[in-house]
Amino acid sequence: MNHPRRRLVIAVRADPVICGHSGEARNLAEVALTRGYDDVRLLTWPIPALQAAGLPLKPLDRLLPYSPGITVERPEPVGDYRVPDGRFQAGLTGRLVELLAEPVRTTCLSMYLAPHTNVVVDAVTAARAAGFAPDVRTFAKAVGSDVTNVIKSCLRNGTFGAATALFTTFLANDEVVAVSEYTRDEIISSAEQVDEQCGTSFAEQCARRVTVSYPPIDSSAFLNLDPDDVDAALARRGLERDGYILFLSRVARAKGIYDLLIAFGQMRCRSRMKLVVAGTGPALDHVRAMAKEDDQVVFLTDVDDHEKALLMRGCAAYTLPTKPEPDFVETFGIALAEKMLTGGGPIVTTTTGGTVEAVGDTAVFVEPGDIADLAATVDRVVLDMSPGERQDLELRARTRAMRFDRAAVFDDLFPADEAPAIEVA
Repeated sequence: MNHPRRRLVIAVRADPVICGHSGEARNLAEVALTRGYDDVRLLTWPIPALQAAGLPLKPLDRLLPYSPGITVERPEPVGDYRVPDGRFQAGLTGRLVELLAEPVRTTCLSMYLAPHTNVVVDAVTAARAAGFAPDVRTFAKAVGSDVTNVIKSCLRNGTFGAATALFTTFLANDEVVAVSEYTRDEIISSAEQVDEQCGTSFAEQCARRVTVSYPPIDSSAFLNLDPDDVDAALARRGLERDGYILFLSRVARAKGIYDLLIAFGQMRCRSRMKLVVAGTGPALDHVRAMAKEDDQVVFLTDVDDHEKALLMRGCAAYTLPTKPEPDFVETFGIALAEKMLTGGGPIVTTTTGGTVEAVGDTAVFVEPGDIADLAATVDRVVLDMSPGERQDLELRARTRAMRFDRAAVFDDLFPADEAPAIEVA
C-alpha cells in the first residue's frame, strides 16, 4: 500500500461554519500543499451536527472548493443515543487514530482547545499505547473563545476542575500557541488564577512555552480587486460605491452591533448612507426587529467569501465597534485585517482585546460602548475626512496587513525542519 510521505491534520470547526478560524484552517491547508505536505486533512464535524448546534453557517451551495490534495473528513458519530454528547468526538478521535497508525510523518494542529485538542491528545495517546509508534508532532492553538468562553466561564463558576483539565490537555502538546499577544496574556492570567486555587503550576509553563501565531489570511483574495466586479456586486445588492457603512461580522452583542444600530440613527450621514449589516449570529433576529422601520438599514445573510471582499472594497467606512462581554472579547479581529487588504473606506473600531494587534495605527478608534462617540466618529470619517487622509490610512493598512499573509504565518508556525516529537503524556 502506498502511503503519503508527509501529512498535516487540522482538527477544527471547518466550513461551512462562519468563523475566522475555519478560514485559518483553510489557509494553512492550502499553504501546506506548497511546503512538502502531500496529504492534508481537515478533521471536522458532520454538517447535520453543525446545523443542530445552531452555529452560523455559510450557504452550502457556495462554499469555496479546496485544492486537490486537501481532504475534508467528517467522521460519523460512534455509539447510539445512550452516548448523548461524546459520539461525534469519539468519531473524530477514532479516525485520527487510524491515520496515526499509518507509517506517515504527521503534524497535527488543533484549533479550539475544547474539544479539538482533546481529540488530538487522546488519539496520540491511544495510538502509542496500541504500539503504533506514530511519527507525530502536535500543535495546539488557543483562539479567543478558548479563553473568553471556556476558561473564564470555569473561573466565574468556580469549576476549577474543568479549567485544570483544559490546561493539562493544552500543555500536553509539543507546541502551544495563542492567536494573539492579548490571548497569550489572558491565558497566563487565567492560569495564575487556577494555580492560586489549585496549587498547580500552569502559569509558569504557559509563560515559558506559549508563542503567538496570528491568523493566516489569503491576501490574494483581497488585493487588486477588479473595479467592475466591485460595482457589479454592489449593483446586485442595490448599493453604490461609497454609499454605505459596512458591518460585516458575526451579529452579536460583543461585536457592537446594538451600539452601531443606535448610533446610526443619530448620524448626520444617514441621509446619504445606508447601513449594511452582513452576517448572521445570535442577535440577528432582535436587531432586525429593532431596524424594521428604518429603510436605510440593509441586512445581508447570504454573503459568501468572494462577495465579502467586494463589499469591503466598496464601502464608505467599515465599522466594528466591538466591546468586551462576559462570554466574548475580540482577541484579534480577522475581518479587520481582511478589510485592511481590500482598501476602500477607513476602519472605525475600538481598542478592545487584540484589535490593535490587527490594525495598529491604521484605523480610527472609538471608546467601546460610547454610542455618541461612535456616531460622531463615523460622521467625521464619512463626511469630513479628506481624500488624502483616507488614502494614507488605506496604504498603511494594506502594508501592515501583509504580515498576516498565510504563507508567512505558515512558515513561522511550522518551521521547515521540525524538531523530533516529544512524548504526549
